[in-house]
Amino acid sequence: MARDADQEGRPVIIKKYANRRLYNTDTSTYVTLEDLAEMVRVERDFVVYDAKTGEDLTHTVLTQIIVEQESRGTNLLPVGFLRQLIRFYGDSMQDIVPSYLEFSLNSLTKQQEQYRRRFANVFGTAAFDAMQEQVQKNFATFEQALGVFAPPDGGGVTQGVDQAKPTSGVKPTGDDIDTLKAEMLAMQQRLERLSRN
Repeated sequence: MARDADQEGRPVIIKKYANRRLYNTDTSTYVTLEDLAEMVRVERDFVVYDAKTGEDLTHTVLTQIIVEQESRGTNLLPVGFLRQLIRFYGDSMQDIVPSYLEFSLNSLTKQQEQYRRRFANVFGTAAFDAMQEQVQKNFATFEQALGVFAPPDGGGVTQGVDQAKPTSGVKPTGDDIDTLKAEMLAMQQRLERLSRN
């Protein structure tokens, strides 16, 4: 019984062969990207290694899963977001972006149950509008956080980035400001850690 719990706690090892086939070492079967996507959905962790070299290919395979999902018409990533993301490659801020995105997605995951309740209780477009408003707030927070690093002349990392403006006309509340302060503090701590390395 303890052995089963230990197996559940450790990531499944997937080997990728030169012919691009993926082999699940736990089930001794070949798997597809869709099978791995399902593992992610059910929160079953895995790592992918090159069968010959042992190189960790997990990031590459996860990216391939996203590309495959997006190519099927399930466009989770808006074009504006993709353009902004591409602008960060090679930019001095690119080291901060992964941490910020991870932080934002973790926050969204924590709020997921709240969104589900709203969708279950509210009919029509009100639930969608509430979610869209929250997404706009998150992007606005991201833009403001990046604005801290822009030089006074208006140039810098936010130049050319589409401005995310909430359309609701709602003024920020104390909770919004506290959230922004917490996010800024977290980013500042990350920057300090990065500068020490």
